[in-house]
Amino acid sequence: MDPTESLIEYPSDFPIKVMGATHADFAATIVDVVLEFDPTFHIGRMEVRPSPKGNYTGLTVTVRATSRTQLDDLYRALHGHPMVKIVM
Repeated sequence: MDPTESLIEYPSDFPIKVMGATHADFAATIVDVVLEFDPTFHIGRMEVRPSPKGNYTGLTVTVRATSRTQLDDLYRALHGHPMVKIVM
């Protein structure tokens, strides 16, 4: 498969998992980052899961993906954010 091709049909809903240390502003901060790339995103499209000991928080944000470039840019922004440990 050509690396420039995508297996995703656009537009589509696309879940992204984000994990970081538990912090009062973690979810709100991630929402702000996501909104830069998907202005239609709202908090109802986010699931929050604390780790068993409460040290980490996992989020699943479902964005409206419109292009590979949009997703690549969003992944880079999330991965580069200081509050984020893992993006999948």
